[in-house]
Amino acid sequence: MSDGPPLDPDAARERLLTAHGDLLATTLDCADAVAAGFETTVDGRPATRDSTAVRGPLRAALGRAGALDRFPDALVEAVAAAGGELSAPPVAAPPYVVVTSTGPVLRATLGPRRLVARIEAFAVVDGAFVRTARTPAAALAVTVAD
Repeated sequence: MSDGPPLDPDAARERLLTAHGDLLATTLDCADAVAAGFETTVDGRPATRDSTAVRGPLRAALGRAGALDRFPDALVEAVAAAGGELSAPPVAAPPYVVVTSTGPVLRATLGPRRLVARIEAFAVVDGAFVRTARTPAAALAVTVAD
């Protein structure tokens, strides 16, 4: 059971794509830089079986590019576009911003609901982390969970 009006993940996704498309593109550029260091491929795409070869280097690349510091503002706008309001300003650290082995995840807990935006730059294919999505629209997934 959820409290308050429903959240619109499509509106949040659209806001991220239109207002923060450059941030999403920077994220994918950082993923390309990380994947360039992989020594294997799956289906002709750079890959690694070591999640730490993705997560740490991706976080470092995002930090150098200034993307980590921009994610909280993007999250605030996504929440507002979805019809929600954060109770506290987010920071570029858990639980709001987490860099996983598939890419950054922006999370906002809104009462009993959670808005989650994933920038899916890598996917697990045949047990390996493979560089996938080539465009912000292909990489971005926004969901709401009760």
